[in-house]
Amino acid sequence: MTPIDPTAAALNAICPYFTMFPLAFPLSVLSRHARRGDNVLDPFCGRGTTNYAARLLGLDSIGVDASPVAAAITAAKLVNVKPRAIVAEARSILASEPYAPVPRESFWNLAFHRDVLVDLCRFRAAFLRDCNSSARLALRGIILGALHGPQQQTFPSYFSNQCPRTYAPKPGYALRYWKQRRLRPERVDMVGVIARRAERYFSCSPAAMGHARLADSRNPDALRPRTTRQAFQWVITSPPYYGMRTYVADQWLRHWFLGGPATVDYRHGVQVVHNSPETFADDLRKVWRNAADGCEADARLVIRFGGIADRAADPLDIVKLSLLGSGWRLKTLRPAGNANSGKRQAETFMRTATRALTEHDVWASLQ
Repeated sequence: MTPIDPTAAALNAICPYFTMFPLAFPLSVLSRHARRGDNVLDPFCGRGTTNYAARLLGLDSIGVDASPVAAAITAAKLVNVKPRAIVAEARSILASEPYAPVPRESFWNLAFHRDVLVDLCRFRAAFLRDCNSSARLALRGIILGALHGPQQQTFPSYFSNQCPRTYAPKPGYALRYWKQRRLRPERVDMVGVIARRAERYFSCSPAAMGHARLADSRNPDALRPRTTRQAFQWVITSPPYYGMRTYVADQWLRHWFLGGPATVDYRHGVQVVHNSPETFADDLRKVWRNAADGCEADARLVIRFGGIADRAADPLDIVKLSLLGSGWRLKTLRPAGNANSGKRQAETFMRTATRALTEHDVWASLQ
């Protein structure tokens, strides 16, 4: 495997996001077991952690997710571009993009300074029209990461009024919070924020490898290799945990920036069904089958899976059920700790502390 420059791992943090597993998980699997030239698939790529681990090791990969936010973050982690090119692209858009419509709901008046909101809408319009170049993919990822977050005491790192950085606050709560504390949005030097982040994330990135795909992994076409000669040897992923259904609502501001509505959409969007453990396992089985169709005979599937404490369902029972008839044979189960021993999916997703459930790494091979 290619030696890893520790500073190159900075790009993995370009945009904070819920339900993330640590980079060390896919990195340890691939660095210990993968061979040069192997191809990697993550059918629930989320923030693109598996794909970035593959890139660090010089392995090609495809990351697939039904969330536009997830696909955009993953795409930003897979390009090779210099910081100066990103900043130049930002300046070019602001110099050439005409005025774009600004949301009118009261939330927006306190969420962003008017000048910042106008420029965000210009960036949004430019990316919706064209976001194919490496510079634009990287710039879009940087803006998604800086879109909302805490106000800093030194120099601004985020564009918004005081906010969480991993999820977008709901408008009613945010308005009450800002008004009670008399918090006003700052007029942020957006290009300055972009330049600092571009230098941090893209000044020492490895050779570009990998591809992000916005698609529903339950669709067979979503997981097809790019060519017949690029079958997968590894499928490494962490699907949504049973009962986690608020991805769209919790990321609604980033969804807006990528073309979604300017209000919170509480529909579940395109994701696996959570009606019961059985229907949830059925949907996962579809994904495992589709992944198997694109894999070589000696491929391995590694799933990190757990659960949330308010669901009366055993996560191991669900994942075992999902593998039945999937084309994969369960090989080993390895405890992976819980939210009390590290930042895991279940705990980072919850607003208040809950009893942490043990997560497991599930290894399977093709039947």
